[in-house]
This record gives sequence, structure tokens and C-alpha cells, in this order.
Amino acid sequence: MSRTPLISGNWKMNLNHFEAIQTVQKLHYLVPKEVFDRVDVSIHGPFTDLRSIQTLIESDELDFLVGAQHCHWEDSGAFTGEVSPAFLAKLNVRYVIAGHSERRELFGETDEMVNRKVAAIQHHEMVPIMCCGETLAEREAGETESKVLGQITAGLAGRSDEQIAALVIAYEPIWAIGTGQTATADDAQSVCAAIRDHIRSTTDDATADAVRIQYGGSVKASNAAELMSQPDIDGALVGGASLDPDEFARLIQFSAS
Repeated sequence: MSRTPLISGNWKMNLNHFEAIQTVQKLHYLVPKEVFDRVDVSIHGPFTDLRSIQTLIESDELDFLVGAQHCHWEDSGAFTGEVSPAFLAKLNVRYVIAGHSERRELFGETDEMVNRKVAAIQHHEMVPIMCCGETLAEREAGETESKVLGQITAGLAGRSDEQIAALVIAYEPIWAIGTGQTATADDAQSVCAAIRDHIRSTTDDATADAVRIQYGGSVKASNAAELMSQPDIDGALVGGASLDPDEFARLIQFSAS
């Protein structure tokens, strides 16, 4: 089954809203328009950038989709510092990352919390990018699949086949994030195939074939084409490389080739 690749730029806690505007403008200038016929591109800036990014994309009719890095599962309440999925939906956010490894490792997000976020994101008609991945210690102990598939099972609990088919799963080995290390294309494909097979075994063929699976972890222009050529890798969740418009533009074009 042919699935349109999704390339998501996760800026993390970088770029103020002025810098965000400049980066989006330059990126769009650098990517040939016809490339967007073959790939979807979402931009996930900090919360303070989202309104500026949304306004720019909509007013200039740019070929990007607005993304967010995180949200709470409640629509409102006494949750100082959090952001409501309802607020994101009003900004025409299309994709929301849920359970990024940094949220899990640094801020204590649990599988249950990720599950609630996935449900809230879909309730507001946005698309979750649900992340999963193993640590170096888990990898060396041969526990990659058990860790990843356990996160998948917990994160998708209670979701219908239709809801699962509509979301995105991002496999991001924690040991490869921001380290310059990248899983080989074969290793990344092996885990992404295991994720798809697991979904197939718990849902059906149509659902497993529809869900998009990204790879994340030191993805850059030099390795994007090889990663994207794998049958079960349908895009990339890109960190540092997405901050450089020249590098990110090349990465997007190689992913669409």
C-alpha cells in the first residue's frame, strides 16, 4: 500500500516567533513546489510560535501543516503551564506529538498519560504522532521489541481500528536522539515492521496498512533517502536538522524521491 511520507520538523525549545517566521519562509522558498505533491511536511514549533506559523502558512498559502510538540489531555482546568488540545485545534493545528522520549524521560510522562493524550488529540480532530522507543541499555539487553510494542499496546488501548489507522506512530530510539548516532536503515525497518505486524495482529490488514510509521533519531539529509526507501518507514520525525532550512529542505526532497 502506498502511504504519503510525513516529514515532521520538531524544533523543541528553539526559535522565537520572529526566527520561526524567517525559518518557515526560507524553507518554503528552498523546497520546489512539486515536492509537496509527494510528501507532507509538518512544522512543530514551541507554543509561542504557533500563532505566527499558522498565520504565515494560511496567509501566504504555504505547503506546510501546523504541528504542536505536546498537549494536556484535559480541555481546561488548573494545570499551570500546560496547553489544552482544544486551544491547539482553534489554531488549525493538524499534528500533535504525544509521548516524545524527552517528555517521557525528563518530565515523567507515563504510557497511561500518553494514551489519554492520544484520545484527546483525536477527540479534537487532530492527528497524534505517538512516539515510542528504547534506551541504549534496553537495546543492548535485547529488549527493543518488548519495550516498543509495550508502549504501542498501552498508547493505543481503547482506540478503534479507524482511529488507529488515522494516526502516526514515530519510532525514535532514545539512544539515537541528538547523539549523532542513527539506527541503520535495516534496524529501523526491522522495528517499524514489528510495529506494523503488531498492529496487524491486534486489528486487521487495512488498519495496519494505513497507519503511517515515522523514524526519528538523528535523521539528516545524508541518511533520509535510505531510511525512506524502507517499506515500513513512512516519514521522519526530525529534530536538530529541521532547525537549518538548507539541511531540512534537502532532507524533505530526498524523502520525496
